[in-house]
Amino acid sequence: MDLSHPWLLMSGFLIGSAGFLLLLRGKRELDVPSMVAGLTLCVFPYFVGSMLVLWLGTAACLGGLYAWTRTSA
Repeated sequence: MDLSHPWLLMSGFLIGSAGFLLLLRGKRELDVPSMVAGLTLCVFPYFVGSMLVLWLGTAACLGGLYAWTRTSA
């Protein structure tokens, strides 16, 4: 993660925080898709150096979570 770019740093913090909350929700409800998506969102911002890739990856992760929960219901 490039710490010299403030918007990338703030985006990574926001996405990581949302991932942490999703991970806690999944753990509390024993929901495996939520735990996987939450863990992915927690770790993903550390390995990305581009704002576009960060937000596209987040959208793909949340879209995958939506698709996974809708097909299993």
